[in-house]
Amino acid sequence: MLTTGNQLKAARALVGMEQSRLAEVAGLNVNTIRNMEAAGLGPIAGRSVNVQAIQRALEEAGVTFLNGGEPGVRLKRKDPA
Repeated sequence: MLTTGNQLKAARALVGMEQSRLAEVAGLNVNTIRNMEAAGLGPIAGRSVNVQAIQRALEEAGVTFLNGGEPGVRLKRKDPA
């Protein structure tokens, strides 16, 4: 589950996605992404529907969200060909 601004920023970096592209894919304004990332280590403040849209977009790009005590991200494992 997407919970902090830094987790969002890390997820974007992991898949090489710019804020503007994430905003486009999630159907949001780029300022929404900027404001969420500005939370840093703190919890993301925003409408839950927006957070969910961002999380879905990043998951479709290959991100897995980790929250085993500390928020984190990793790339999904690809199935062997």
